[in-house]
Amino acid sequence: MINEYRPIEVNKRNGSETFHEKNQNFHFDVKSFWQWSYSDIISNATRGVLAEYLIAQAIGVADDGIREEWAAYDLETKSGIKIEVKSAAYIQSWQQKELSKISFIVKKTLSWNKFTNKQDGVPKRDADVYVFALLAHTEQETIDPLDISQWEFYVLQTRILDKRKRSQHSITLPSLCKLTQAVEYSELLSAIEEAGTNNG
Repeated sequence: MINEYRPIEVNKRNGSETFHEKNQNFHFDVKSFWQWSYSDIISNATRGVLAEYLIAQAIGVADDGIREEWAAYDLETKSGIKIEVKSAAYIQSWQQKELSKISFIVKKTLSWNKFTNKQDGVPKRDADVYVFALLAHTEQETIDPLDISQWEFYVLQTRILDKRKRSQHSITLPSLCKLTQAVEYSELLSAIEEAGTNNG
């Protein structure tokens, strides 16, 4: 009899795993599920995961593990810097009368521990550094989230957010640009390392 259900260890799939019923395989597989569920990479939810993946690739940890959906922060560099990724875009996948106004949600949250299945008692920001990923392209006909040149990346120390006198819930792009400047995708790792090292 099982007295305790420990966190499930997730192994990376390659997409060829087939759905089955006992020993009989069906004609569809995990890749077809991914294509069905995640092909709209402009949608808010999927774009956010895509942004995390881009940052994971930039810092060299995408091949080392699997995204943990309910973690207290999104990513961690090999040197131990904890990162929270936020994304936004001017163009959405739905009907728009105008471009979206850019704002990122940065509120403090109650972290959840998968080993204890409990939340922390005090809302806080668990990451050392925030990376704001903006899909900055403004032409619907040519928008392509796979084109890195269409993105802008902003790196900000968490302590700067904590000290802000204005909203602790969100930050607009103009306010963000007063605190930091966009960096090239190739410069992300060094910018994150510098911000994380000087986060004290």
